[in-house]
Amino acid sequence: MKNSKIALLALLVIAWSCGPKPAEDSAEELVAEEIIVPDNSLTDEEKADGWMLLFDGQSADGWRAFNGDTLPPNWIIEDGALKGLGATGGEDFGGDIVFGPMEFEEFEMEFTWKISPGGNSGVFYHVVEGPNYKAPYYTGPEYQVIDQIGFPEKLEAWQSIGGDYAMTEPDYEGVVKPAGEWNTSKIIFSEAGASYWLNGKQTVSFVPYSEDWMAKRNSGKWNDFPDYKIARKGLIALQDHGDPVWFKNIKIKKL
Repeated sequence: MKNSKIALLALLVIAWSCGPKPAEDSAEELVAEEIIVPDNSLTDEEKADGWMLLFDGQSADGWRAFNGDTLPPNWIIEDGALKGLGATGGEDFGGDIVFGPMEFEEFEMEFTWKISPGGNSGVFYHVVEGPNYKAPYYTGPEYQVIDQIGFPEKLEAWQSIGGDYAMTEPDYEGVVKPAGEWNTSKIIFSEAGASYWLNGKQTVSFVPYSEDWMAKRNSGKWNDFPDYKIARKGLIALQDHGDPVWFKNIKIKKL
């Protein structure tokens, strides 16, 4: 009888161990699957939210030389990126391009970029064309694209990466990458407030047309450019400052 009780107890233990476990023991940890969006594409949500691509990775449709009609030979498509060859040899003008089909006023813009060692470039907005303007920087504000680490000359704070060039100094601490690595950047511009972003960090914020903004605009840097930042809408432009530079995932929506 004693042996029968032991055998029965053993069977009960085995049955319990093989049976279903409590929910807290059997629940598996759920790992969210990362959603990878292909380069130069928009999700359905972005499309519904009003985003548009300025570059599809295959064609340079819509892009042309500043003050020109066609894409200049110093820009090519390479591995899904719009690449500036730096063929202007460091000249301040001659190789810049604009997205010509439309102008933007208040907007949010994102783009991915990388720069060659020691390189310098920029992204402009509110750019105006005309015979009096040799380059986008005559009229348009600039998001500074530069090799912050390897630039061959000492960079002043107003010249630094992620800054509103010669207007608002950036806070780029902790997010600078070496030349040759991809960066993600964002510009948000509205009259209520504007900001620039680099690799997920806000580097600059300012209120356009405010007293502080006007003081910086009139501080002397732009004395030779009377129409700088006067236009409140204009074209998007990419700069060829004589160094190879790559752009992709260029997208924008109007605010």
